[in-house]
Amino acid sequence: MGRKSATLYPSTQRLLSDLGERVQRARLRRSLSVELVADRAGVSRSSVWAVEKGSPSVSMGIYAQVLLAIGLDKDLARIAEDDELGRTLQDLKLPTRRRAPKRESNG
Repeated sequence: MGRKSATLYPSTQRLLSDLGERVQRARLRRSLSVELVADRAGVSRSSVWAVEKGSPSVSMGIYAQVLLAIGLDKDLARIAEDDELGRTLQDLKLPTRRRAPKRESNG
């Protein structure tokens, strides 16, 4: 049996392709060879090439290892860091405290 591959939306494929191009540019700016990055990341050269092409079949772990190998692992940690929409939606669901009416004192 063959592997099932996810069908990607064109916008998702563009995001991955753009990410791959940015990873490649970062590697080249640092004058790092594919072989060196692959060695540092503990992956094959073809995996590094696949990352740089934005291949959806490459695991997140390999993307993370390649980013670490070129010194961009902190960028990965910033994904979804500032989730304004999520916080706003969460805040809308927070219960508001209500107080019981004050007792009237007879006196």
